[in-house]
Amino acid sequence: MSTLNGKRALVTGASRGIGKSIALALAAEGADVAITYERSRDKAEALVAEINATGRKAFAFQANSADPQAVKDSIDQAVDALGGLDILINNAGIFQYGPLEALDLATLNSVVDINIKSVILASQAALPHLPDGGRIINLGSVLAERVPMPNLSIYSMSKAALIAFTKGLARDLGPRGITVNIVHPGPTDTDMNPADGEGSDAMRDAIALGRYGKTEDVAAMVAFLSGSTAGHITGAGFAVDGGYGA
Repeated sequence: MSTLNGKRALVTGASRGIGKSIALALAAEGADVAITYERSRDKAEALVAEINATGRKAFAFQANSADPQAVKDSIDQAVDALGGLDILINNAGIFQYGPLEALDLATLNSVVDINIKSVILASQAALPHLPDGGRIINLGSVLAERVPMPNLSIYSMSKAALIAFTKGLARDLGPRGITVNIVHPGPTDTDMNPADGEGSDAMRDAIALGRYGKTEDVAAMVAFLSGSTAGHITGAGFAVDGGYGA
């Protein structure tokens, strides 16, 4: 049974990895989907073709998530292409690690602009278009609440900020029946964090299930929260981490 028939969704930063799997999962449940990408145009266009082949509508728009105007424009483009917007998935983000004493201002600004400000701005721009009962889902990190290794302070800070934003916005939008939740991926096999990459063995040892997650694992949670059966879930966080944070 398709749970999102007739729904229209935007997934930011979705040309690859977790974002791509989210877009595919939403389309599989019946939604028409728009995505944003920064540089991977070929991958974005291939994803659009893959979704269109299933009978759903798909669109891709180039947007630098560090650029406030580009973030706002991408919402307008998605609304125009889809004929409206029911679901916003704030997935775009960057991973930055290293000792605080080596952090330069440009790097700090990039983390704040992309991981925090773009989520706020996209949500703000989407609000006039979201109907009562709409959905906003933010992508956080299992490192937002527990930091088990050094040199992650800035990244963890940026994802922790999204927890407070999610809870506050859930309160704000509750009267309209719009739910706002956050999904926290753990170690997930992507090109940014491959299951066979440097340090992966130590990370795998900390996962209760003993294996890296798949992007589809995270996408399944996002698809569930996007559907009608999750209508009484808001302001909540969900770890999809194989027990990494247990």
